[in-house]
Amino acid sequence: MIEQDVLDAGFGDADDDDFDAAVEVFDSQLPENRYLDREVAWLSFNQRVLELAEDPRLPVLERANFLAIFASNLDEFFMVRVAGLKRRIVTGLAVPTNVGRAPQDVLTDISGEAHRLQERHADVWTRMVRPDLAGSGIEVMSWDALSEDEQTRLTDYFQAQVFPVLMPLAVDPAHPFPYISGLSLNLAIRIRNAKTGRQEFARLKVPPMLPRLVEVPRDGKTVRFLPLEDLISNHLGDLFPGMEILDHHAFRLTRNEDVVIEEDETENLIQALEAELLRRRFGPPIRLEVTEDMDDVTLSLLINELTITEQEVYRLPGPLDLRGLFELGRIDRPDLKYPPHVPTTAVAFQPAEQNGRADIFKAIRAGDVLVHHPYESFATSVQAFLEQAAKDPHVLAIKQTLYRTSGDSPIVQALIDAAEAGKQVLALVEVKARFDEAANIVWARKLEKAGVHVVYGLVGLKTHCKLALVIREENGVLRHYSHIGTGNYNPKTSRIYEDFGLFTTDGQVGKDLTRLFNELSGYAIEKKFKRLLVAPLHLRKGLLRQIDKERKHALEGKPAHIRIKVNSMVDEEIIDALYRASQAGVRVDVWVRGICSLKPGVEGMSENITVRSILGRYLEHSRIFAFDNDGDPQIFIGSADMMHRNLDRRVEALVRVIAPAHIKELTDLFELAMADTTSSWWLGTDGEWTRHSVGDDGKPLVDIQDRTMASVQRRRRTRAAR
Repeated sequence: MIEQDVLDAGFGDADDDDFDAAVEVFDSQLPENRYLDREVAWLSFNQRVLELAEDPRLPVLERANFLAIFASNLDEFFMVRVAGLKRRIVTGLAVPTNVGRAPQDVLTDISGEAHRLQERHADVWTRMVRPDLAGSGIEVMSWDALSEDEQTRLTDYFQAQVFPVLMPLAVDPAHPFPYISGLSLNLAIRIRNAKTGRQEFARLKVPPMLPRLVEVPRDGKTVRFLPLEDLISNHLGDLFPGMEILDHHAFRLTRNEDVVIEEDETENLIQALEAELLRRRFGPPIRLEVTEDMDDVTLSLLINELTITEQEVYRLPGPLDLRGLFELGRIDRPDLKYPPHVPTTAVAFQPAEQNGRADIFKAIRAGDVLVHHPYESFATSVQAFLEQAAKDPHVLAIKQTLYRTSGDSPIVQALIDAAEAGKQVLALVEVKARFDEAANIVWARKLEKAGVHVVYGLVGLKTHCKLALVIREENGVLRHYSHIGTGNYNPKTSRIYEDFGLFTTDGQVGKDLTRLFNELSGYAIEKKFKRLLVAPLHLRKGLLRQIDKERKHALEGKPAHIRIKVNSMVDEEIIDALYRASQAGVRVDVWVRGICSLKPGVEGMSENITVRSILGRYLEHSRIFAFDNDGDPQIFIGSADMMHRNLDRRVEALVRVIAPAHIKELTDLFELAMADTTSSWWLGTDGEWTRHSVGDDGKPLVDIQDRTMASVQRRRRTRAAR
């Protein structure tokens, strides 16, 4: 029954034409302006991050961290999304956006909203977070606020640690305007030659390898810092002896850093990618940030030399590049941070004896195990699974996808250990993982040297699925141990990313993964799978079939309910299917962290759709797809977001969760997330997000992450008491 139901999740060839024709009829009945602009929706997501920084109820060091996250997010948005829009406009390949607007118009909208958000971001630091830090004994100071003795001591630091690595670059007929690297913080300096009276311009890069915040000698218990650029600015005379310093201002440039690889035109993907990474450094400028007090002469010079438009200039109160606030996280002030949380070992993987070691394989044989990170430990589940496999003499083969992993990855080391122990090891390394390309190339070569079979997936597709398969010989029979996750095999991000992972010895899942790995190391994904939904061929159609079944159930008067949790909800075909389900009376709950192009609550189209967003201590990263299915719930977890790239240009995999306890766990989590008593953001029909964090009684609403943490710890205590 289970296998047949999952087989039905894909479309049979005979059904495709009839279903597509029905969809066209339905689509013609939907209004044209039924989507929210995806780029503006992304900026709305980053605004929600900013609202966390504005919240005085949160620990102040966490608020500073959210300011740094906002800055980092916005950098990537410009480097990728804005850069992509500009590239399409310049090359003449611009097509209307998902809301039918010309890219140039969208670029104008983005500029206006991005200017507003960056100014708000700077204001939150200046007027809210910085004073609150000072009130808690952490000061970010200016040079003028230091005593003479403190200035002397910092001058000694400058001479010993900073001056030797500075490289002032003059601009004159003999020295052309220097190259400005992307995201670098710089000083634009105007000087006058004391002998000739001639004015000159110089650029000085703030060294990125030095601490951005220089610690000032302590004043009692207060921890104090001086921005590095402030320290440098007050010692420019040492860099330009005999010159008069007329003016100096900080500026920062963002470049197009998206990577485009023509895979079908290159024989060696690694070499092509390395060459493209070199070109990334020289991408065209797309944003210039300057301090609000920069004079017109200096700004005009920068605009002309960098070939940038006035629209792309962002005048901001200093300091620029608030990613530097990440450094404050190292301060030992637990009272100004979230309470510490140590992930617990999943109940199934807890050893029988207090100081013993769990047998991961035995635990999985006893029944499917669903692990919820970061509440449940990655180290004692996924990592332990692969490390035990590497050492187990009965394990014959390990197959694994690697999309992003940490610099000192124990996952990579386990694969190396397994290969050196004589096991067959296949690692599918996605070297095109954005901004992790260089690191993944390093790991790919290290794995190859150890004897691991390293493959790079299929031409034209990124391999984004999170899969691990262990083949073990048991009593003369080969058993498949499978892991399908929603997050990367990365021990570091597993501590802050919320994700699910399913361990199973189900024979059909094992066969599906075996065939999928074979196809990934071969040429193409052709066939359907029985327990998996796999993109790019079958996942979209499988989800559309499930959504349409709920629509039909509603029309037949049966209970119908769809729950979807994703990072992004953008794909028009999926959104239209949800609109049709809503029109039929299906209750649709969408839990989205980031971009959402769906308009909820529109009469006659989406009044049965509710959209919530939750941001907090952990980054909500899992993807869940749940369908009531007339009392026989169909629930999938996996790697896919509802975006074109995930459904059409990536290899993604969802697995159906079948254990009743796991179905209840996922359903209960969803009910809590969508409850009015849970702190969240609500999406309105107009595309505006409204935060609901306090009840009518003035008390904070339920924090789902705190509640989940307590629930997982309670499960562990219950097990220990038995």
